[in-house]
Amino acid sequence: QVQLVESGGGLVQPGESLRLSCAASGSIFRINAMGWHRQAPGKQRELVAAITNGGSTNYADSVKGRFTISRDNAKNRVYLQMNSLKAEDTAVYYCNADMYDLRGFYLEVWGQGTLVTVSS
Repeated sequence: QVQLVESGGGLVQPGESLRLSCAASGSIFRINAMGWHRQAPGKQRELVAAITNGGSTNYADSVKGRFTISRDNAKNRVYLQMNSLKAEDTAVYYCNADMYDLRGFYLEVWGQGTLVTVSS
């Protein structure tokens, strides 16, 4: 069993910052890519940012220059630093990871989501 648990969501005003964290635990052999997606009300889930185990990153155009993804491979954690938040960043943010578990199976695992609300 493998699980991802997100934390750090909340209510902030436009222009403020938040840092999301996601911890992977369980029968993990190796984690490859990790990422953050989000889903706003009435919209499809979209990729926000992703990072490989080598540290290569990619971002949605809408968050470039404002959000930074990072990871701690030793702790099986991924982070999303969100600066200059806008109302349109309001969404449920989901962490995901592609990994091999101890049985040798390749898995794509998702967290339960954490709500980020940007409002004045």
